[in-house]
Amino acid sequence: MRGLLQQNGLELRTNVRDRRFRMNSLGLRSLCAALLTGALVLLPAGGFAQFGVSINIAPPAIPVYVQPPCPQPNYMWTPGYWAWDGQGDYYWVAGTWVEAPQPGYLWTPGYWGWGNGGNYVFNGGYWGTQVGFYGGVNYGFGYGGGGFSGGEWRGGQFAYNTAAVRVDTTVIRTTYVNTTVINNTTIINNNHTSFNGGPNGIAARPTTQQAAFASQPRLQPTAAQRQQEQVAKQDKSNFASMNHGVPAHAAVARPVTSVAELQHSAVPARAAPGAKPYVGKPAAAAAKPADKAAVTEKPVAKPTPAKEPAAEKAAAPEKPVARPAPAKEPAAEKAAAPEKPAARPAPAKVPAPVKAAAPEKPAAKPAPAKPEPHPTLDRR
Repeated sequence: MRGLLQQNGLELRTNVRDRRFRMNSLGLRSLCAALLTGALVLLPAGGFAQFGVSINIAPPAIPVYVQPPCPQPNYMWTPGYWAWDGQGDYYWVAGTWVEAPQPGYLWTPGYWGWGNGGNYVFNGGYWGTQVGFYGGVNYGFGYGGGGFSGGEWRGGQFAYNTAAVRVDTTVIRTTYVNTTVINNTTIINNNHTSFNGGPNGIAARPTTQQAAFASQPRLQPTAAQRQQEQVAKQDKSNFASMNHGVPAHAAVARPVTSVAELQHSAVPARAAPGAKPYVGKPAAAAAKPADKAAVTEKPVAKPTPAKEPAAEKAAAPEKPVARPAPAKEPAAEKAAAPEKPAARPAPAKVPAPVKAAAPEKPAAKPAPAKPEPHPTLDRR
């Protein structure tokens, strides 16, 4: 009996331990899932949308445009860029001045890089205490392909290098001029190529310092920047298939909140010298010849449609056969029509009764049996 109790107690303790283990495992899995969900929720929509986007069509060249002057202190220039609509076309996101999320932070622009498998992958921009690698793309206005020459933080105030950027000096007093830093950080890009690596891409690679900056704390694009991208996507004139790489709304002084505001306040762009006009989607263009081939096949198929008309002609007699049937229906209608005319003859029959009345007059001929005088004669 004692052995049986000990055995039952051992089994009971074992079951309790197993349940605790399963509960702990379940709790750990739930915690991991919650942390992962929280991380995805905290990731901004703009940054998440760009993550993993890869296509096989090279983006257009960077257009040329005039930079609007900085409207307010501690605003940072974020250059315009080509974004992907997810359906087969690039669209231009206008460059703009954006308030830094906090003092000491600078903007590293996003860039397109040529990846494995012949695809172009977009690396989203971010805020950090140092400007990292952005593909060697020369966006201009302080972003000459490496580093940033448009200004520097001095305490809680940002000082602007007017040799690289435009500012409203009636509003902004902290300015200086330094052309050396511009010459040292500018990458010559006469074709205004907008992507790194691959065929005809920029061959720049991150320096040791830039590679070290990649591990610095980062802040994702602000809400104003994400809204700027969404508004740009709503303006169909920003799409490369329509503007051929020369957007009409290239840059604005402040982030916009609507397409009307973008169209009203944006400065236009002009084609980059030496850059070829953007033709559109090579994949779609390659498909067009196939479509033309299909068109040529259709003419070949036209003889067969010619046979089909013959069949239609054969069917046509059937339709005439059906037409007599409708003709019969009119006949029925005529049969019904006679009833209406029958009403018309009725007036014709009216004269007939008149003729019938005429015989009544002869019926009066018996009246000439006025030989009633005979009776009178008889009476006589």
